Amino acid sequence: MPTSNLLVMNGQQIVLDCALGVTRGLVDQGMNLKTLSTIFISHMHSDHYLELGPLIHTAWCSGLVTPVDIYGPKGIRAYWDGFVASMKADIDLRIDDDGRDDLRAFVRVHEIDEGVVLERDGLTISAIRNAHPPLIDSFAFSFRTETKHVVFSGDTAPIKALEDFARGADLLIHEAMLESALPSLMERVGNGSDKLMQHWLRSHTFAHDAAITATNAGVKRLALSHLIPSDDPTYGPKDWQDACADHYTGELVVGHDGIRIDL
Repeated sequence: MPTSNLLVMNGQQIVLDCALGVTRGLVDQGMNLKTLSTIFISHMHSDHYLELGPLIHTAWCSGLVTPVDIYGPKGIRAYWDGFVASMKADIDLRIDDDGRDDLRAFVRVHEIDEGVVLERDGLTISAIRNAHPPLIDSFAFSFRTETKHVVFSGDTAPIKALEDFARGADLLIHEAMLESALPSLMERVGNGSDKLMQHWLRSHTFAHDAAITATNAGVKRLALSHLIPSDDPTYGPKDWQDACADHYTGELVVGHDGIRIDL
């Protein structure tokens, strides 16, 4: 169910991207939805923000009464405004019938750019633009405390800037494609055009290139995420490990739903 992540650093919970299934995923990890407070969206592709509105609404129905801050690219405010407009009848009814505070009053949307996005309680969150055409406002994120550093690549083609951004990180979570699996995936999900394949090739990163980025950046651990494909039973963790083996010698984690990585 790509792609959503829950990052916990310095006692703070940060939800990163809100794909279909994020609400169930957070609950399965033991998160009380009433504690939802901070959400980062990397870019405006549906598999990264489709369930943003439903997550917040579900948390509200579960007793959320404290502010929620959404940080994301240009367009995220229009999405949120459209979501609450579409749910106006339900929101108004629950305010009147359930006695709830107005959801629209305590969700705050911040459209971001490169640089330091948030500094709070010993946690610094920074962003750089990655390479995910045709989108321009697509970001990688760095999460840094005094003792730990975690970087999310977002959806991106390989870029030198990410090596510098992730320099010495304790953990780099990087998207990955398995080159040998793309033709069969194209047969299953394509529409008869080669445009989807061209998008993959210009806008995403092969697993071996993610491994090269991790090596060049000197990161301590590499976790592969946003796997393309993520649902082909003929490929398993060993295929991803083999794709990286000649290019990265550190600890490698192949992502799957519900995985926990301790820092």
